[in-house]
Amino acid sequence: MHDALQAVIDQTGRFILGKEQAIRLALTCLLARGHLLIEDLPGVGKTTLSHVLARTLGLEFQRVQFTSDMLPADILGVSIYERDSGNFRFHPGPVFTQVLLADEINRATPKTQSALLEAMEEQQISIEGETYPLPEPFFVIATQNPSHQIGTFPLPESQLDRFLMVLSLGYPDRQAERALLAGEDRREMLAGIAPMINPAELQRLQAQARKVHASDALIDYVQSLLDFSRQSPDFLGGLSPRAGLALLAAARAWAMLSGRDHVIPEDVQTVLPYVAAHRLRLADERARTSAEAVVAPFARVAIP
Repeated sequence: MHDALQAVIDQTGRFILGKEQAIRLALTCLLARGHLLIEDLPGVGKTTLSHVLARTLGLEFQRVQFTSDMLPADILGVSIYERDSGNFRFHPGPVFTQVLLADEINRATPKTQSALLEAMEEQQISIEGETYPLPEPFFVIATQNPSHQIGTFPLPESQLDRFLMVLSLGYPDRQAERALLAGEDRREMLAGIAPMINPAELQRLQAQARKVHASDALIDYVQSLLDFSRQSPDFLGGLSPRAGLALLAAARAWAMLSGRDHVIPEDVQTVLPYVAAHRLRLADERARTSAEAVVAPFARVAIP
């Protein structure tokens, strides 16, 4: 299984140069059955990473470009009256896929953003009294431009909490950027991507990730982190039990990706910035310079 995951990382790394850590974290999020938000400037590879991961994992893929005039029905689907049958027929929207790329999600209004809440949490949608299940597996990979850019709407806290992890790619280093500038066009390379695994194998890997052992001492450490966030003067609001479950799920997936069958504290520390930072309210928002800076106070929590 580890060889298959390494093949996924290697192939994705051919497109997103010099960002192996970000690729591993994105794959960790998917193995933990979470949804991923990638926040960064336009043009650094957010959409490409999403597209490559979907193809490499052999999953159905739909991309929706979010705009300020988009309606919930543009994502979920709509019932249309058919004269011949005399009945309404539901026409599924792009959310009925295995990987939904919600591109520039914060350019849509809060009403449209919230249309994804039930889909992300329950893996189903309800329209006009009918419930429609979504495919298995189902992932939302959303991209977001920085909030200071023109035409953006901040994601509400309830929406942010649905994302297991939030990543930033950042600019490539000089060597990676040189290879990108001198190499083949990435859009042309996308056409030649071969799946490294199939959806059934991915679901087996997800099931395996959930079984990675977390000792009582490790769970004590996670609880200590949660308690610290609720009591520290650095934060106005602490981490919820859902955040604790997300942290443990991500740590298990990271451990498996690292070739281990048990979680160690370093796994928790690695994923903590990406699982916790977007869920925390800081007493001094000026300290929100990076995810690592937000969770820096957690270094005071003793490791068992």
